[in-house]
Amino acid sequence: MSFPNPTLLIGCLALLCGWGVIGLAGLLRPGSVRWAGNILFTLGAALGLALAVLGAVSLLGGGTERLILPVGLPNLPMHLRLDPLSSVFLVLLGASSAGISVFAGGYFRPGEGTLPGLMCLQYHLFLASMALLLLADDAYSFLVAWEVMALSSYFLVVSQHRIPEIRRAGFIYLVMAHIGALAILLAFGVMQGGSWLFTFHAMRAAHLTPGWAAAAFLLALFGFGMKAGLVPLHIWLPEAHPAAPSPVSALMSGVMLKTAVYGVLRVTLDLLGHPAWWWGLVPLALGLLTIVYGVLFAAVQTDMKRLLAYSSIENMGIVFTGIGLTILFDGAGMPVVAALALVATLYQCMNHAFMKSLLFLGTGSVLHATGERNLGRLGGLIHRMPWVAWLTLIGVLAIAGLPPLNGFVSEWLLLQSFLFADRLPHAPVNLLLPMGAALVALGVALAGYVMVKFFGVIFLGRAREATLARAHDCGVLERIGLAWLALGCVLLGLFPLQVVHALGAVTQQLLGAAVPQAVSVWWLLAPVPGRAVSYGPLVFLTAIGAVVGIAMLAVRLTYRQRVRRSPAWDCGFGALTSRMQDTAEGFGQPIRHLFQPFFAIERQLPAPEDRAPRYHIEIRERIWSMLYEPLARAVQRLADLASRVQQGRISVYLFYSFATLLVLLAVALFR
Repeated sequence: MSFPNPTLLIGCLALLCGWGVIGLAGLLRPGSVRWAGNILFTLGAALGLALAVLGAVSLLGGGTERLILPVGLPNLPMHLRLDPLSSVFLVLLGASSAGISVFAGGYFRPGEGTLPGLMCLQYHLFLASMALLLLADDAYSFLVAWEVMALSSYFLVVSQHRIPEIRRAGFIYLVMAHIGALAILLAFGVMQGGSWLFTFHAMRAAHLTPGWAAAAFLLALFGFGMKAGLVPLHIWLPEAHPAAPSPVSALMSGVMLKTAVYGVLRVTLDLLGHPAWWWGLVPLALGLLTIVYGVLFAAVQTDMKRLLAYSSIENMGIVFTGIGLTILFDGAGMPVVAALALVATLYQCMNHAFMKSLLFLGTGSVLHATGERNLGRLGGLIHRMPWVAWLTLIGVLAIAGLPPLNGFVSEWLLLQSFLFADRLPHAPVNLLLPMGAALVALGVALAGYVMVKFFGVIFLGRAREATLARAHDCGVLERIGLAWLALGCVLLGLFPLQVVHALGAVTQQLLGAAVPQAVSVWWLLAPVPGRAVSYGPLVFLTAIGAVVGIAMLAVRLTYRQRVRRSPAWDCGFGALTSRMQDTAEGFGQPIRHLFQPFFAIERQLPAPEDRAPRYHIEIRERIWSMLYEPLARAVQRLADLASRVQQGRISVYLFYSFATLLVLLAVALFR
């Protein structure tokens, strides 16, 4: 059964099936890198780009399309729906996966874990499941897609399963994913309101009491927050992202985390309807905690992929801070300000998809060229890998929040929404929200600090190991993928007004309001009516170009004579080595001292007689020892007690059955 003119939805479904066909085609020649990588991954990138185009057309149209497939459970077929909210995330999925897939086509090498054809199947099933999740319009379809997404990403994480640390990371990820899925299932069970109709349409029509509605919201926040990496539910993320191949890490961080954001927005603002204002305090508090926690641990990391994983935690904290503000303002009857916070949230999701995917792919190129993930063994790679260095620099500047790139816009919009705290009709919240804005500003500042460490230690200075002289730049497909994501960072930064206007369809759908434009100029973003705040990225870029051009012209006019080059004066001491440079540990030392209670630190000091001393420090999370290790011990004790029930004797099992029958009869008699 179909509804009138679901043309775009059918097109999205066809592209989803195309990803599945491409994955299965990888099994035709499972050992061929050229077949799976150069051909199939490139085709997958083309389908991703087409999906982004269909999502953009749907978003700009602002309509809703529905479709019922003749597959599924008895009397419960699969319902699909394409609306502005799902369209935004389809654009995010398609556009970012296009760059990642092209990069992956040149990245995978023979002999690296799983067969290329098998990895092609898992990778494209991962993409297809995320697309199906965004289109699902009933709990059954949503949870099927959610489980396929979890399982396919698990197999991608453990592709190098012969390494014990990777198997451990995959196990933690799988356990946490299924705990979150159970919470989401319970949330859907609450929202169906006692009926057997698990469609989202029926959930929208259900009239829940305030208590049950709050229970559904908290269950959904727990389940989706676990997938998003909210503290303290984040423990899988710093383990799984570094363990996965770099294109998979980019896809998990850049796209998969956003499916959790989509789930929270779908449940809270769509299925549950008008939220209570106090609901927003929960994701707001968790988001602020996640910002500070994630950026502090990113600042002290010495593994470049773990650094980016903790940076993703910090960025998801920014996203959930925006979700909290959206719910808070919407529940307080301020739909326009809620729309501003929601636009900032969605904009940050799109920005993070491009920025973090670009950085993870850049680290993948470095890892392939050097075989090193430890920052202490890298350095000076800008001379050996100029393409990777300069394209990665765009992602670094963007995620550090520097204008005119995209990271600045969403963070600026989020801080603008904090300005309306004084209009909330709740005095205690009015006093606390400025502290939240200060924490966001602190997180953004420390994120810049982290990115200076990341780029400086890897690409600048001198090489810290002799083996880095053999490093080489990335290939053609990898350059195309990096350049595509870098271009996204630039365009999202230079044309924010157009993006904000496009996102207005989502705010109209969920909140019934859009962000007004105080100034009707196409190049100037002024989203706060009645306040003299605006941002013109093109003006900013022009000013930067003018200053650089004038400076270069002045230097040329001043120094027309031949320039004589000589070594820089070094106080008469010329034996400079890479060991005199700042290290990753040195960059993180101030953070370790200022925020020492956050960290569990183990130091290994060199012996006094060591002529080439090396200082090593290992930093762990206290959450492991304070929360998860006691929980694991309790589960183990319960498992040991349960194992005693299983005696292996038929007489004991018959006794259990007889005792159960007596209990059921007793319950039936006393009802």
